[in-house]
Amino acid sequence: MGAIEELVTELARLPGIGRKTAQRLTYHLLQQPAGQTSRLARALDAVAERVGPCESCGNLTEEQPCAICRDPRRDAALMCVVEDASAVAVVDRATEFRGRYHVLGGRLSPLDGIGPEALRIEALVRRVREDGVREVILATNPSMEGEVTATYIQQLLSAMAVRVTRLARGLPMGGDLEYVDGVTLAHALVARQELR
Repeated sequence: MGAIEELVTELARLPGIGRKTAQRLTYHLLQQPAGQTSRLARALDAVAERVGPCESCGNLTEEQPCAICRDPRRDAALMCVVEDASAVAVVDRATEFRGRYHVLGGRLSPLDGIGPEALRIEALVRRVREDGVREVILATNPSMEGEVTATYIQQLLSAMAVRVTRLARGLPMGGDLEYVDGVTLAHALVARQELR
């Protein structure tokens, strides 16, 4: 496989990038000055080298713990649980949420062999127990797997003295939080409901 084909193949593995878009990106990069593509390559290397999950919440960060976990102005008793680190930025940017986060690292999907042990659910239960969390907001994606994940977590936390809420309905089923507009997400967070 040649260098061009290898780059097209790698770009096509990115979410939302099909083969044709990968080809357009490849040829665009090849038409740029060498310095620009070198800067892109260095930026990708730097991210791979320096960014990793926060030891506390699982958000992506260069420092331990992440800036959100270190921020004393955030309410440590209010925790928003999301599937992926990209949702942290979406919720934080689109809402007035001033609590902390917990990134699961995915969602339950028995058909794909993803069970509770593959996610950061045990760490979530430990944080709720040890950090004095009084409310857990389940902000998993409004998909079948997201609903299963939220229900599983709600059942795990039901024996603990913690309020468990879910983002209000109105988010599209089958969608990803990453693609929901800020107004819809803000309203869903404000109108969250307790799971019973």
